[in-house]
Amino acid sequence: MDTIYTDKTVSVTELKRNFADIIKQADECPVAILNHNRPEAYLLPAAHYERLMAYVEDLEDAKLAQERANGPFVEVNLDEL
Repeated sequence: MDTIYTDKTVSVTELKRNFADIIKQADECPVAILNHNRPEAYLLPAAHYERLMAYVEDLEDAKLAQERANGPFVEVNLDEL
């Protein structure tokens, strides 16, 4: 059985019939779109998606900083720049 990561779900058929209403529901939280009772896609509010992308970028930056924490380092003289 597949895990569904939201409390709201709709079928693909319901999405086709009531697209505008489903979009309104997704303004509050993600909606799982089910195809044959299995999650096929997630409909996310734009603000939620933007927060997720910012979080992923922060994780990538933290990983890069951790990888570079032990060098190698290049000596730089600010007067020469």
